[in-house]
Amino acid sequence: MTQVIKVLLVDDDEELTTLLREYLSDEGYEVAATSDGREAIGAAVEARVDLIVLDIMMPRMNGIEVLQRIRAQSEVPVLMLTARGDDTDRIAGLNLGADDYVPKPCSPGELSARMRAILRRVRRLQEVAASDPIRAGRLTLNPGSRTAEWDGEAISLTGTEFSLLEVLARQAGELVSKQDISRRAFGQPLTPFDRRIDVHISSVRQKLGWRADGQSSILSVRGQGYQLLVD
Repeated sequence: MTQVIKVLLVDDDEELTTLLREYLSDEGYEVAATSDGREAIGAAVEARVDLIVLDIMMPRMNGIEVLQRIRAQSEVPVLMLTARGDDTDRIAGLNLGADDYVPKPCSPGELSARMRAILRRVRRLQEVAASDPIRAGRLTLNPGSRTAEWDGEAISLTGTEFSLLEVLARQAGELVSKQDISRRAFGQPLTPFDRRIDVHISSVRQKLGWRADGQSSILSVRGQGYQLLVD
């Protein structure tokens, strides 16, 4: 029997919420909706939903604060709805652990496609229950437990950061294109002006620290991709 995916829409735009709820229900999702960020936090912590679609512009408690509180207690996938062209909110959301974002106004079809990509990635990660550790120089990744170490010391990574670093670690010492990273880490092709990879790489660099020569452990090749350097 196929498991029904439970989705929570968190948005105070009643017209959009009604449209998305009807569309996603027809797609086979079990959909609930709220305009209260506190309810979203509770649903995440209590594992009552499989995915949260969260608007940034919320009354009382904005989406960034809601996401921050969710990530302090839960790794439930979160897809952010952001104002079109507002890079500040997108970057803030990604840095706090959002899995993806869709600019508003959005089409139900695009939202559904992004949701499927996130859920495929989560499912694939869950299937890697007992994978062998990945060792690349000073880095050790444990796909089964989703934990990471640098020079034997544990480092804290968001789920998306781990997925991205895993792609680079599996090809350590090789240049990996942004398109390849996007498909393997995010489950979807890279789109024009998409800066998610750059934002996550910046965060991972800070967590890994610096090499003895003062350079980052992740090399950027402008216009091409990234390479995890192995000492």
